[in-house]
Order: sequence, then C-alpha cells, then structure tokens
Amino acid sequence: MRIGVDIGGTFTDLCAVDESGIVAVGKVLTTHDEPARAVEEGLAALLSDAGAVEQVVHGTTLVTNALIERKGSRTALLATAGFRDVLEMRREHRYELYDLRLELPAPLVPRHLRFDVPERILADGSVHTALDEQYVVRLGRELADRGIEAVAVCFLHAFTNPAHERRVAEILAEVAPSLRVALSSDVVPEIREFERASTTVANVYVQDLTERYLRDLEHRLRRLGIPGAPHIMLSNGGLATVDTAARHPIRILESGPAGGALAAAAIGPDDLLAFDMGGTTAKLCLIAGGAPLVTHQFEVDRKYRLLPGSGLPVQVPVTDMIEIGVGGGSIARIDALGLLTVGPDSAGSEPGPACYGRGGTEPTVTDADLVLGYLDPAYFLGGGMRLDAEAARTVLGEKIAGPLGVSVEEAAWGIHTSVNEDMANAARVHAVERGQDPAKLPMYTFGGAGPVHGVGVARALGAPSVVAPPAAGVLSAAGFLTAPLAFDFVRSARAAVHDLEWEQVDALFAEMEAEGEALLAKSGASEVTHRRIAEMRYAGQGYEIRVPVRGGDWPQTLIEEFTRTYRALYQRSGPEVGVEVLNWRVVSSGPAPDVTLRLKVPAKSGNARKGTRKAYFPAAGGFVDTAVFDRYLLTPGERVDGPAIVEERESTVVVPPGAHCVVREDAALEVTV
Repeated sequence: MRIGVDIGGTFTDLCAVDESGIVAVGKVLTTHDEPARAVEEGLAALLSDAGAVEQVVHGTTLVTNALIERKGSRTALLATAGFRDVLEMRREHRYELYDLRLELPAPLVPRHLRFDVPERILADGSVHTALDEQYVVRLGRELADRGIEAVAVCFLHAFTNPAHERRVAEILAEVAPSLRVALSSDVVPEIREFERASTTVANVYVQDLTERYLRDLEHRLRRLGIPGAPHIMLSNGGLATVDTAARHPIRILESGPAGGALAAAAIGPDDLLAFDMGGTTAKLCLIAGGAPLVTHQFEVDRKYRLLPGSGLPVQVPVTDMIEIGVGGGSIARIDALGLLTVGPDSAGSEPGPACYGRGGTEPTVTDADLVLGYLDPAYFLGGGMRLDAEAARTVLGEKIAGPLGVSVEEAAWGIHTSVNEDMANAARVHAVERGQDPAKLPMYTFGGAGPVHGVGVARALGAPSVVAPPAAGVLSAAGFLTAPLAFDFVRSARAAVHDLEWEQVDALFAEMEAEGEALLAKSGASEVTHRRIAEMRYAGQGYEIRVPVRGGDWPQTLIEEFTRTYRALYQRSGPEVGVEVLNWRVVSSGPAPDVTLRLKVPAKSGNARKGTRKAYFPAAGGFVDTAVFDRYLLTPGERVDGPAIVEERESTVVVPPGAHCVVREDAALEVTV
C-alpha cells in the first residue's frame, strides 16, 4: 500500500491506495507551527484503518510559505562586478502602469549583502576578466564571521561557462565550510539574468529550512514503523528523493497543486479543465492531450494576485495553473466602496472560519455554505468535526448582512456566487490564453470545497458537465501516487535553427539524458525514458514557446512542429522571419506507477438517501426541501435529480435544480449542467 500526503493551508490530506484502488482517506487540520506533526497525526489515524505501508509520497507548501513569510536563511549574493543590483532593478517594468503606490516584493537579499565579484565571462563562454580568487577568500571568511548562513552565486553567462562559479564554490568550501552555497549554473542554467539570480537566491534561502523539515519527516515516518524514505512531489508533476528535493527545494514550490492536476489527468479524458478548491485557495489547470500543461515562468509572493510582474520570479518547471485567493476559509468583507469582496486572505486552520468554533471572528466562504444548507454541521469530515451553524449566522449578520441591509441568507448567497464568478472569470482567461474554449471542456472538480461550488462555476463558464472524482476531497494526495520519478534538465544555446547541425543538437540532448539516467538510477528508477523539447520563437520576439523535438528531416520537421504549435496557441501564423531556439530541454522519467484511482467502498446495503434538509436555491424560490444522499451507498448507474446533495466524508456535491447527477462505473459523480 502507498500513501499520498498533501499539506495545504487549512487541511492536511491523506490518501491510501493499493492494487484495488483507494482504500482509506484522511483529513486533519494543518499544524502551521510544526507541519510534520499534522502528517504524523494523520498517518497514525490512517494506519489504524489500513495495512502495511510500502511508500509515502509527500507534497508541501513549506517552500512557498517560507518565501512569502521571509523565514529562510540569512543569505548573501555574489554577482559579477556591476550586476549586484539585478535583484532590485528587476526588468524596470511597471506591472500596473498608473498605480502611484506600486508595490514590489522586497528582494530576499538586502543590498548590503549583495557583492560585486571581480570577474567576467562573455556570452560565447570566453573569459574576459579572470576571477579574483583572493577577493573571494576574504569575502567568504567575513561572511562566515558575520553569521551569514547561505550564499547564492550568479555570474554573468555562467550558463555558458560555469568555471568561475564552480571555483567560487571550491574556495568557499575551504575557507567557510559552514556556508550553504548555490550556483546558478546548477540551479537554473538558463538565459535571463534577473530570473536566474532570483531563482538561485530563492533556492538557497529555503534550503536549510527544507532539509530540516524533510529529515524531521523521515524521523516521524520511521517512528510510525513506515520503512523507506518518502518520495517528494515536484512542481512539474514528477517525484524526487528526499536528497534531490533537499538540494533543489525550489523544485517543490508548487508540489501540492500538481497532485490534483495529475489525478484529473489520470481519471478524465484527454482534454478537460481541472478545478481544485481547498480551504485557502482555488486552482484551475488545463489538461491537454492527457497531461497537465507545464510552464517555466512562475512567480511567488505576488503583491497583486492576478498581475504578472508583481512577484518574485522563479524559473523552474511548474504545472501551469492559475491560483485564486478564494477557498473555504477565505474571508468576506465590505470594501471602502460598500461592495462585497471575498479573499484573498484566509482564516486558515488557526483560528479557521467562525463555524469551526476555534476563535474565528470573520465571515468566510465555509460559513456562507453552511448557512445555505449545503453542508451538514453534524457530518463535516464525516462527523469528525462539528460545525457551529449559529456562529456562522451571527458573524454573517454582523459583518455582511447588516451593513448591506439584506437577509443573512442573501448575504451568504452573495458570497457563494461572488466566489463562483471570480473563479469562472479566471478560468476563462486562463483557458483562452492557452488556445482553449472552456465552454467545450468538462470540468473535474475536487478539494474539500470544490464539489460544493463546481456546478456554479461550470454554469458561469458554460461548461457542459462537472465530474467529482472518487475521494474528491483529498484528490491532490491521491494524484501524488500516479506520478513517476522524474526530473528535467535545460541548456541555453541560442541560435537560428538553420545555423544548427543535428549532430550538435543530438550531443546536447545526449549530455542531459545521461544526467537524467544517473540521477534517476540513484532514485531507484528501473527504466528511464526521455522527452526532448526546444523552446523556440520567431527572430525578434521576446518570449518563446515549447515545441516537442522528434526525429525526421532536420531542420524542416522542427520548424513545422513550431509552426503547428504556434498556430494552436495564437490561431495564426507568425511573421515571415527566421526561427530561433533559445533553450533545449530534456524531461527524464521513470515508469509511471500502476495505480487505479477508484474508490474501494466497503460492502454495505441500504437506501442511499439519508433524508431531506432545507437548502437555498434562489431559482427555486429560496430554501427548498433537498434530498441528501450517502455517496458510499450510491451504485454505478444510479441517477440523482436536483435539487440534491451528495455527501462523503471529505467533500459534498451540490446538485442544483435543473441539473442531474449520474454515478459512473469508476464511482465518479457526473453532473450534467
């Protein structure tokens, strides 16, 4: 048996799978002061219901939180002389042109800890100015004496010739062995100076914290009697060992959201929209051709959640999704204009929504859903946590309904629909920017709050159907168990396609593939496959697109593939100019696990209908009698007509009037909108 564990902002989710399917699930409140403690508590409870454990696969928000909260190591930056301020200068771009109070995230390294190192390598890799080794010796000793814990080294054109960076690492290891050192040529050997420096700094900034956490997690798993080290989910949808994750912690930045996208891809058709709504955020991801889209441009700690350029750039492969600050714990308020707004701040798990009874005093989305009758206060987390409906009504009345002059129910409905519209708008933009029409895609919804809001979001999008997979409330944890061991490699070598010989390109790919085989062999992968990718653009363009590299007539086959990919994205061909390649990539993967994400339900008998309760549907006149069903007693082929509510331990599916739900053979619930 294998167990997936996903630490979220509000809940820590667990899912156990064996050869027959999903055998056990769990959900516990996240312990923010000591995240591994919630993992241990959840596993201990899960192990009482399950058998022997072969492996644990883990995803965490630890790195993201450390960057946002600035809880990493005291870090210094060593840059080529004249380039130490690249972190501050960024790209000299105003992401909001007319905002006179424009905010940018502060660099992780303050200016007094950024140093100009005498050295210079040119774009072709030749040495213009030799490295001043004595300067590095003196600086290394001083940094260690001043209590600096980590050093990022980012020299100009080090992705072409890393000799100076590697020599600095050797010197620092001799004169200041206590310093953690990260080289840009190891972390992100790619063109673009600002992004490369930002990523290298972020990696070493969180490295100590991540390694201590992962070692603590290993210790707790051994204490529970679980053999073997856990595997860690990477942001691009692959798995890595603890050692690899500790060396490249920036690669696990978005590990949790990647799991849900993988699970949706494993369960659904080739093309779909995956919608994950948890306690803190909602994520939307396109699945195309049976796999989540991947991007190499990501930002953390955005000052404006939906505006690119307002955060710290991280140039690593991540599952391409849009994240919105609305989840079950998102706080609703009346803004300065007297309008209802929701999020992005969240009540989290401490204190949580008012209905949790843990000291929360602000109205949240969960409070609204409870007042509307969509949640059963006695069956939240399968009865493991009782909700206080009266507390939810009180806080909504005081903070929202009273100031707006409406009823509590109308205030709750306003929160519910506002969240749905926000998510639908974000999904529409995300899909269209990637050449897809969301109205033609089925939507797979999961996370603790996703199935409650799924049909509302789908209706706003015009999507034809909504599917709530088995164990929807913990699907991200289940998705971890479908991921293979994988890692990706990159080389920057800008050139016009017609100036390249296939032998040059093949040698570059072969070098990266050898690295991939060596790394995955240490991780235990028995067979390794490689996927080759070129990042290409028309000459003169500022950004590139990812194009698969296949065999065939060189370079015509590659140019045709680029043209086909470009047209799919932008619905037109580009200008009549040459085509160039900026980066070459290899994704090395081990074999995918043979996993069935089918809910294994204990043999039961009885009527699936649990009873009736009042739920709020304005189209039907307000509160109406709504049938409530036990998901675990519904059998494949059964149909449920709305208005209805289908409950399981970790999530609730709301079927509004005018819609109906059918249980599929894989136990997923499909709602036709």
